[in-house]
Amino acid sequence: MKRSALFLALLLCLALIAGCGSSGDSGTADSGGDSTQVLRPVEEPQVAIETSSPGFDAREVYERAAPGVVTIRSVFGGAGAAEGSGFVLNTDGEIATNAHVVTDESTGERKPADQVYIEFPDRNVVPAEIIGFDPFVDVALLQIRPDGFDLHPLELGDDRNLHVGQPVAAIGNPFGEQQSLSVGVVSATDRSVQSLTQFEISGAIQTDASINPGNSGGPLLDAGARVIGINQQIETNSGANDGVGFAVPISAVKRSIEQLREDGEAEYAYIGVSSQPLYPQLARKLGIDATFGGLVSEVVSGGPAEEAGIEGGDDKLRFQAAQYRTGGDVILQVEGHDIVSPDDLAEVISAHQPGDEVTVTILRDNERKEIELKLGKRPDSPAGG
Repeated sequence: MKRSALFLALLLCLALIAGCGSSGDSGTADSGGDSTQVLRPVEEPQVAIETSSPGFDAREVYERAAPGVVTIRSVFGGAGAAEGSGFVLNTDGEIATNAHVVTDESTGERKPADQVYIEFPDRNVVPAEIIGFDPFVDVALLQIRPDGFDLHPLELGDDRNLHVGQPVAAIGNPFGEQQSLSVGVVSATDRSVQSLTQFEISGAIQTDASINPGNSGGPLLDAGARVIGINQQIETNSGANDGVGFAVPISAVKRSIEQLREDGEAEYAYIGVSSQPLYPQLARKLGIDATFGGLVSEVVSGGPAEEAGIEGGDDKLRFQAAQYRTGGDVILQVEGHDIVSPDDLAEVISAHQPGDEVTVTILRDNERKEIELKLGKRPDSPAGG
């Protein structure tokens, strides 16, 4: 049975960090006399080039990007700690990482770490402030005081034109092994993966580049050493990398960081429905005069869709080894954008702001209707999306 594992190298107590060869409970990480061992020299990293793709030089990507990749250590109340990766955004001292690297939900409510430390490749370790975190796309923005440090910001790329087979590189700290490089390809685009809420992250990048616990928050890079995503989770049967890793797309990261920088939190639009994709064979089975759209299976009580009069399904159908809830409206378009793939509705809605008014084209009893709908603010724990 598969399970998704967030890449958090979660350690039960601060003492465990020291025992595993890294210290995160104080600023004196390099004092003599402890059991910490340096396994490989920082000055001359050995880079294994694992791809022969034309135009992709793994060594060059590493040399350009590695100085901007950092180790992040988070300290929580009750002597809990965690370690992950991150990268420098600018010379002002902003650092990007995953929200799950610097937050904890073990008490039932997600809370930020009590202390966060950033370790740079040159072995400087400094405290950081959590400016804000976004559980919907698993992104956090950190801030350090940049005075006296030679920071190396990474260039942010564009995930909109990625294609399957495109070579990529991941840099991070798997299992505490700092500044590790792995290479692979884009295995798929437009995946939906688990967030820190009941909503999914749409548009995620799937890769076979080796990603393991501790890589969380590190960059996924293209051939130009540009960040195209933040490494976030793996699909695994073993707890380690099985060749199916996922990164939050940089387009979602950019939007999140802009909001976190301004307000310390991120807001997303919300329609309040659960839907299933309609395809030609299912449409024929149901007698629906359309070959695409989102079958509305559930409408959230009191949500924007219910207030606008959109109706969910009451009947159940098992067809082609899948279960469907039928009899409700079919959402064909939002603001003229066709709803074809399973993620289309979520992506179109997330491109808007809470309070925006949109035109939703539906099919009800095989008649097209246009409904004006005012989008709400996405809650943490919806009954539907």
